[in-house]
Amino acid sequence: MTFDPSDVFDRIEARREELVALTRDLVRIPTTNPPGENYTDCARLLGDRLGARGFDVSYVRAEGSVGDSDRYPRSNIIARWESGRPGPTVHFNSHIDVVEVGAGWQHDPFAATVVDGRIYGRGTCDMKGGLAASVIAVESLIEQCPDLIGSLEISGTADEETGGYGGVAYLCEKGWFARDRVDHVIIPEPLNKDRVCLGHRGVWWAEIETHGRIAHGSMPFLGDSAIRHMSAVLSTFESELFPRLQEKRTTMPVVPDGAKESTMNINSVHGGLGEGFDGLPAALVADSCRMVIDRRFLIEEDLHEVKNEVRGLLESLRDQRPGFDYTIRDLFEVVPTMTERDAPVASTVAAAIESVLNKPADFVVSPGTYDQKHIDRIGLLKDCVAYGPGILDLAHQPDEYIEIEDMVESAKVMALSAHGLLHANG
Repeated sequence: MTFDPSDVFDRIEARREELVALTRDLVRIPTTNPPGENYTDCARLLGDRLGARGFDVSYVRAEGSVGDSDRYPRSNIIARWESGRPGPTVHFNSHIDVVEVGAGWQHDPFAATVVDGRIYGRGTCDMKGGLAASVIAVESLIEQCPDLIGSLEISGTADEETGGYGGVAYLCEKGWFARDRVDHVIIPEPLNKDRVCLGHRGVWWAEIETHGRIAHGSMPFLGDSAIRHMSAVLSTFESELFPRLQEKRTTMPVVPDGAKESTMNINSVHGGLGEGFDGLPAALVADSCRMVIDRRFLIEEDLHEVKNEVRGLLESLRDQRPGFDYTIRDLFEVVPTMTERDAPVASTVAAAIESVLNKPADFVVSPGTYDQKHIDRIGLLKDCVAYGPGILDLAHQPDEYIEIEDMVESAKVMALSAHGLLHANG
């Protein structure tokens, strides 16, 4: 049977309200992470739907992973449809967790309110709208094309917002993402509907602690303030490290433009007497001050050199500043990854974007990491990109939303991409 994309597109258009309803159902389950709430309910919603449509559904709890507990189980779902004819497997992977709500909302963050062609709510953009679009795309393709070859998979996975170790990393370690069962992976992250995201920058999180000596606050000269030592660290970063980072530029097509430079964010600083009590604080010199750094680095940089750049400045302070002492602890690290533009999944999705949107696709790289890091590093699957509806800048913002039209058009791109990848050789 000759494949006519317009038939699948018409089917997706006819299911527009169903796409909206599925997105709203997903958003109404508040899967806030941390701590990792309601993962099982969200996984079951997907599993019940896909199981009723002929998918083989598996639920996998990432037992023993960071954050997993009986109260907050790290529940994942993998649904597989097999045509019965030999061929490749195309996998659509979406995370089901969302970040905390935060302040500043005009819409109920978990009501999934529809206003002027948009669905508002936490996770609409990042990334339950993309998940719903992939479900409608795959279902429509299967219904319209009974002669498909190969297999299609859809997964809803945990903990992407906190590193993905209870989700895709765990599944990769257990063989769910392996070259003997998956060939092509598309992650519907919100990178804008006309972009193919090839990968992401690297990341190194670390905690720096400066040490001091406790004493009475009225006699600080008898102690040694760890907070003042940390201020010296911050001053050195401002005068020496940040100017260096601004000089480093990448050839990776990172968006937005500011992320083409190396960057570092100071995530938090905590020093002295703890908080969370009523009344006045005690008069104490701080004997400890901790700072968490978030260093994002480029494919041209080596992780070992990135770490030594910071440690070198700390060692210089130790040599120059009386009483200065510190410890540094690695928290999290991921090297940059980037799929080639002419790789099968990247080129196929790009062609589908041009066919659906009548414009050439942009190839981009994400400023932050997502679960491609685990698919590449642990699963050893190189044919992976991110593509999905949603405006990148809206992720994690108050009044997060997704355009319904963007979801429909992205679903068409996903369906066309899946067909092209399944039938690439005939």
